[in-house]
Amino acid sequence: MDINFTIIGQFITFAILVWFTMKYVWPPITKTIHDREKKIAAGLEAAERSKRELEMAEHKAFSIIREAKQQATHIIEQANLHSAQLVEEAKNQAKQESQRIIELAQGEIDKEVAQVKEALKAQVAKLAVAGAEKIIQRNLDPTIHHDLLNTLAAEI
Repeated sequence: MDINFTIIGQFITFAILVWFTMKYVWPPITKTIHDREKKIAAGLEAAERSKRELEMAEHKAFSIIREAKQQATHIIEQANLHSAQLVEEAKNQAKQESQRIIELAQGEIDKEVAQVKEALKAQVAKLAVAGAEKIIQRNLDPTIHHDLLNTLAAEI
């Protein structure tokens, strides 16, 4: 019976040890394990969330860069169009200015031609009068011939 009592004593001691372990030791260990699992799960979730946020930030950065490039291209195109327009306006203004200068020069030329014609008429009239005077001095009455030469000069 000794062996049986020893086995029963060991069984009772083992049962008390199991009960004590289950009551006082096991709950803090399981609580620590569950807390650790929660922390690890939260860390993995945070890492996954950070990864998604990083991908979204990269995508947003690429879209912003693409939009900036499009805006830069648009601005460059607008600048090119504006410069072409300015060049065209300058050409038109230069053409108008040259046309105005040509018209002014043509007007001055016409004035000078008219003045030269008048001067030429006056010289022709003087020559005609001088020639007529010489003829008249040889021939008849100077007053009659003078009136005739004036009408002739007016016709020229």
